[in-house]
Amino acid sequence: MFSQTAESISGAEDIPVPRLERLANVLTHLAALGGSAISATPGLTAELLKIWAGTSSVEPQPGDWRFRNPAWGSNPLYRRVAQSYLAWADAVTRLPEAIDGQDWRAVEQARFLLGILTTAFAPTNFFLGNPAAIERAFETGGQSILTGLKSYLHDLVHNRGMPAQVDLEPFRVGENMAATPGAVVFRNEICELLQYRPTTPSVRSQPMLVIPPPIGRYYFLDLRPKRSFVEYAVSRGLPVFMISWRNARPEGRDWDMDTYGAALIEALDAAHQICGSPDANVLGFCAGGILLSTVLNHLAAHRDRRIGAVSLAVTLLDFDMPAAIGTFSPGTIISVAQSRSAKKGILPAQDLGAVFTWLRPNDLVWNYWVNNYLLGQKPPAIDLMAWNADGTNLPAALHRQFLEIFGKNLICKPGRMTVLGAPIDLGRIRYENYVMAAISDHLTPWKGCYRATQLLTGPSTFVLSNSGHIAGLVNPPGNLKAKYFAGPEPGPDPDLWLAQASERSGTWWEHWADWAIARSGEERPAPAELGSAQYQPLEPAPGRYVFS
Repeated sequence: MFSQTAESISGAEDIPVPRLERLANVLTHLAALGGSAISATPGLTAELLKIWAGTSSVEPQPGDWRFRNPAWGSNPLYRRVAQSYLAWADAVTRLPEAIDGQDWRAVEQARFLLGILTTAFAPTNFFLGNPAAIERAFETGGQSILTGLKSYLHDLVHNRGMPAQVDLEPFRVGENMAATPGAVVFRNEICELLQYRPTTPSVRSQPMLVIPPPIGRYYFLDLRPKRSFVEYAVSRGLPVFMISWRNARPEGRDWDMDTYGAALIEALDAAHQICGSPDANVLGFCAGGILLSTVLNHLAAHRDRRIGAVSLAVTLLDFDMPAAIGTFSPGTIISVAQSRSAKKGILPAQDLGAVFTWLRPNDLVWNYWVNNYLLGQKPPAIDLMAWNADGTNLPAALHRQFLEIFGKNLICKPGRMTVLGAPIDLGRIRYENYVMAAISDHLTPWKGCYRATQLLTGPSTFVLSNSGHIAGLVNPPGNLKAKYFAGPEPGPDPDLWLAQASERSGTWWEHWADWAIARSGEERPAPAELGSAQYQPLEPAPGRYVFS
């Protein structure tokens, strides 16, 4: 499992030494530091002595699923094992804080590698170190061990040694996922444009074009009935159009930001024509927001005024701020994946998925390792995880550009990157904008997303949702735990904004819809048919590209 993980992350068979030089420096520093910081740290040594004397107060963090079994508290041996592990893991994970003379990317690289190390050695990952697994083996007469072994062998052959994260059986795309009624009204080589059927007597005049990331399927935004952002937006009377990107194949190796940007503009033209509106509102998610920003720059450079208002959700435009994504900037492990994707023509979905999975090893690897193999249980049937398992490839050219953006911070530096013939200068993007972030987002930290309010020109509204990167987006009304922060017009300091913001119950979907409706033109009777004379419906939603 570890060898396959290393290959998927780094492509170890063809690592050019200079590309790992910076990472090697970090590891060398950590090794030198670690020898004294771990084995001879007085604090850790004293804590270990207290643990085995039975006087330590070390406890798992609330919500740490690994130590829920009562034996971790009631059994003296298990309690000491847990406390020793937690004390050691805490000391190891704090090592990057002591790295001198390294930028934040080096610190994130160290955090990433040490996170894999510490989570891998949790006692709960081993049968004898997991009281719940031992209890289940007795309860099932050993059947759980046999079932777990079968699951492990199956995943070793069919899932590259990674534990399955979801039971896919209950989910069907086009039936109970990606099921909001609509039609494909435009298709080119790169994308399909879905128009959704109105559910209200009247709709707003301006179309709302949604741009999902080209990394992954669009339907996390149309997950399931009552959990669909699209369904909710349509229910508010917005005329919603959705981009569905085609899954890249090796023959599409040269698809780059120009390719995707041109396709997006074609889809935008179709939405304009179908609604008969001179302008449209746009909403970009994550990497879709990055792509959208390059198109907005192109339109602004040509004084093209077809855009009304802009929304960005969990989108980083400034990559010079601490973020987990900095682990994968050029010159580090992921640069090797760049050379591999250039050879293959694509970055395969499984490779890309492995990278993001190992950013959260406790939740996305070892949780399922224990459940599937040690407890001998099926993985849970969770809609978000079913979507997550339905990955897409990334074209080699687009992959290379994203890595350059991450590593060299090209988007927010005027003139450093050109897309669709226009040098990028975010300051000339002059639209009223709505920026959303998620407070516990590990991939696009909220303060980094907040920077978009300062980079774009025009009145900004910023909203901070609860939860993480994807769970913060799939946040339908009715969730009693949902909340968000809204405040004054954002200034340069995100902490000051948060201090002045108010916490509100409910979901950011409602706040965003109110904002969007106020900027979507007048009401008009909902159309009886989808498409137009020029853009006839081609087939029902979700179309064909979502299955490619």
